[in-house]
Amino acid sequence: MVGSRRHFRANVRYLRALLRRFRTTMVLAVALFVVGPMMFHWRYRGADGDPISFGEALHHVYFLLYGQPSLPYVHDWLIELLNVVIPPVGIALVADGVVRFAYLFFARHKNDKEWIEVVTETMKGHVVVCGAGRVGYRVVAQLREMEKDVVVVEKREDAAFVSALRDENVPLLIDDTRSPLCLPRTNVKEASAIVCATDDDLANLNIALDARRMNPNIRVVIRLFDEDLSGKVRDTFKAEALSSSSLAAPAMALAALDPRIIHSFHLGKHLMVVSNFEAREGLPGLTISDIRDRFGGLALSLLRGSHERLHPVGEEVIRPGDILAIQASYPEYRRLRAFACEAEPPIWSHQDPPPLPGQRKVG
Repeated sequence: MVGSRRHFRANVRYLRALLRRFRTTMVLAVALFVVGPMMFHWRYRGADGDPISFGEALHHVYFLLYGQPSLPYVHDWLIELLNVVIPPVGIALVADGVVRFAYLFFARHKNDKEWIEVVTETMKGHVVVCGAGRVGYRVVAQLREMEKDVVVVEKREDAAFVSALRDENVPLLIDDTRSPLCLPRTNVKEASAIVCATDDDLANLNIALDARRMNPNIRVVIRLFDEDLSGKVRDTFKAEALSSSSLAAPAMALAALDPRIIHSFHLGKHLMVVSNFEAREGLPGLTISDIRDRFGGLALSLLRGSHERLHPVGEEVIRPGDILAIQASYPEYRRLRAFACEAEPPIWSHQDPPPLPGQRKVG
């Protein structure tokens, strides 16, 4: 139901954007099919001297578009002028305006550049993601999960996730980011952020600079492979420059040392880790506040049986068998493991193989 309402609102916004873009066409169409017949109804006089009805006048204007007038010729300068002007003006209006309007409204699955431009005109505060590779696709999936409007730009039609994005009805612009019309088509002036996630450091920098020039207040996130370059970009351009190696290094290093750690990241100079603890020794009888005050650990969740709670209250007493997801600095994590009599990580054997990627052994 929520998805249907969202889809309906998106269609209404899109129709309004089309009407706004083709307002000149709409005005001319009204002038052609309303004002034109009214002029014939007011001025045209047949052989008997009586005026024609509005329906007859509309019928005459319609067939004038095809060079087939339905009313006899009369000697009236205004009628002669209308008979001469309406056919070429009407054909141009229908061919360039009405047909293009209908195409853009009914052929939205084409994802052509003009369609994308119309769609983005309906957006404000959206996020532009450049790059439809693995990183870009995961960023889009996360943003859409948070119900954020997203526009994707990809240079290659055969990129890895182009088909998947189209199947999910994500606005996708196939264009070269170096083109001066590329970012304007995404309505970057009204965007809240842009994520530069291509596999080319130079291209990502160019995109970031162009976006900041068009929208000085936009938040810029850049994916860079060069660790030294990411630091310089972060300091110089006030952009969030993320290096794949810097993000992966802590997780890979700590996964090699301790498989119980499920996530790790740097907070300034501090190495932070997240790990699951099964309450066996030491922990039962303590409260959630005790974990924080004595060891500096923040309990993110508490799993008791089949019931899981996020952010358990400080007065909650830990019971045997509870599983806690705790975030702490690495030294504090080591102290808490030692207190729970689990100072050393488990040693895997052939009989007890290591977990598969994405799995973690508790305790």
